[in-house]
Amino acid sequence: MASVVSLRTPAPPPPPPRHSAPPARAKVILRCRARPIPPSGHNALSDERTRFSFSERSGTKRREALLQIFLSAISFPFIADNASAETVDLQQSFRMYEDETNKFRISIPQDWLLGAGEANGIKSITAFYPEGTSDSNVSVVITGLGPDFTRLESFGTVDAFAETLVSGLDRSWKRPPGLAAKLINSKAANGLYYIEYTLQFPGERCRHILSAIGMASNGWYNRLYTVTGQFMEDESEKYRSQIEKSVSSFRLI
Repeated sequence: MASVVSLRTPAPPPPPPRHSAPPARAKVILRCRARPIPPSGHNALSDERTRFSFSERSGTKRREALLQIFLSAISFPFIADNASAETVDLQQSFRMYEDETNKFRISIPQDWLLGAGEANGIKSITAFYPEGTSDSNVSVVITGLGPDFTRLESFGTVDAFAETLVSGLDRSWKRPPGLAAKLINSKAANGLYYIEYTLQFPGERCRHILSAIGMASNGWYNRLYTVTGQFMEDESEKYRSQIEKSVSSFRLI
């Protein structure tokens, strides 16, 4: 008797498990994720509205360096200095101070003292202040700049510069609140940027700041000149007019 052979079609292989690893190409795609969008909030140093107009990669370090310059200008200790400098009578109550080495001149009150200070990364600090215990003074801070800063406009317009400066200093939004900074005015004239603002640390008197910013080359590299005149609000009547005149008289030579 002939035998019967059963011809059955082989069953298809079972489907792969649902949680199996994706193919290699899928892994590459998953790794190429877009950068997350930062959460909304008040961050004075990285706020898009107050950035300087230079590259994002090094912008933060440059902003922090500039903020350090301004903080140094209002907080460094004064040291009496007997260094000689050319002074010429300007009026009965003012005299002209001229620094031939650093190429600037400024009018200062006749009876104010000359001082010097030290701060990290700063090339030169010259300060003028009344005798006594007043916190009012005028200082000229000079710092070196990188080769990509060829003119003052490299920092952006005067309004952008001022907004970034004051926003970077302000810490009143923190909890607990820190230094409060408020911009009052900004303008460009005489090849300089002029900025007026106030600073107040918690529990301390309000400090009024008048500043002039300029740039010049010494033949090897560009330098930033930051003139800062400051007086306490409760001493405004006594010192404001003198400090306004000193800051506005500053010139590069």
